[in-house]
Amino acid sequence: MESTISTGTGANAAASNYYGASLTMRALRFALGAAQRAWPALGVRAAYRLFGTPLPLKWSNRRHGHGPGPGWRRESWAFEDANVSVYMPVVMAADTPRVLLVHGWGGHAGQMLALAQAVAAEGFTPVLLEMPAHGRSAGTASNLPQFARAIDYVAARLVQQGAILQAVVAHSLGANALAYAASRSLPVQSLVLLAPPASPHAFTRYFAHVFGLSERTRAAMQRRVEAREGILMPHLEPAVVGPRIAQPTLVVHDREDRVNRFADGVAYRDAIAGARLIATEGLGHRRILKEPSVLQEVAAFIVRP
Repeated sequence: MESTISTGTGANAAASNYYGASLTMRALRFALGAAQRAWPALGVRAAYRLFGTPLPLKWSNRRHGHGPGPGWRRESWAFEDANVSVYMPVVMAADTPRVLLVHGWGGHAGQMLALAQAVAAEGFTPVLLEMPAHGRSAGTASNLPQFARAIDYVAARLVQQGAILQAVVAHSLGANALAYAASRSLPVQSLVLLAPPASPHAFTRYFAHVFGLSERTRAAMQRRVEAREGILMPHLEPAVVGPRIAQPTLVVHDREDRVNRFADGVAYRDAIAGARLIATEGLGHRRILKEPSVLQEVAAFIVRP
């Protein structure tokens, strides 16, 4: 099922592509190109490292004060070789169901604050998750499989502490990771996927195009990611993940999203039995996180999935 929210703001509101043009990007493109020509193995390692580095760097988000702000307490939970930051309201009722909110690649917990306020208004307790190498969490590199493991780990700990996990709401790569975690028996009652990407493999091709990598280098980088994480990238795509998701699922995606295609949201809607798709217009990739009409739809879905 699909419905539409139109803001009337037009195509100019669409977000830009993830890797914007800048002197830094041009310098990285030149360095990677030189490395893969002069020393192919070094080029693969350098590409792998850059592919796993969230941009903008987390120090930038810290410098600009992009955390949730007053009224939130932060807990640092050890996770793998780094940690995750988990933000909870300073004042919270112990018996209210939790809603876990997850940012996307290169994002931070503060981006989910408007959604946190919307679900709190419905009587739920929002919990913000900040991934390794993002925001105030430790680490310098991460990836999609680690995002999925972090969601699974934090959800399990919340349930172990006695919480009812009403929903998980995730944006962009976080939504891709959420779908994979949900396909593996995540203990949550409903899911909301905001602007999810459908194909990690396609993103490696985009990455290779941006940084001038050959197909040989791109394929070797992908194999390195798959070998280290123990999962093949096609196994993270909607056609494989979707049929194993049992929870009621809401997908929200903008038709003018220039980071993740609208077709990616459609792919999740089609792959998950009973999933509902809300198509927005004029919000691009990130404004859906603050648009009042979207917040209202997400909150209403969580109340009655």
